[in-house]
Amino acid sequence: MLVEKRKEIINILKTVFDPELNINIYDLGLVYGVDVDKEYNVHLIVTFTSPACPFADTLLSEIKEKIESLDWIKEYSVEVTFDPPWNTNMMSEEALLSAGLL
Repeated sequence: MLVEKRKEIINILKTVFDPELNINIYDLGLVYGVDVDKEYNVHLIVTFTSPACPFADTLLSEIKEKIESLDWIKEYSVEVTFDPPWNTNMMSEEALLSAGLL
């Protein structure tokens, strides 16, 4: 059951797109962790392409909006980290193709 809930969160995160690259944040590799406990509390660990990302607030607002649309979540938190720093090796093959890097 928790695996299904985690997949649901991942699918909704795939609807949040980086405005500059037009690639979803999950395939871009900006989502480092998605944890769901048995009480349906959710903890996300995300990063940005750089600490100076001009769209950080926009992306965090959109993540919040999407997560809040899931009525089964009791509580959630979003942790932003830059460790490890994001790089293109974190991108999915689909994202690399979309960005013309493969």
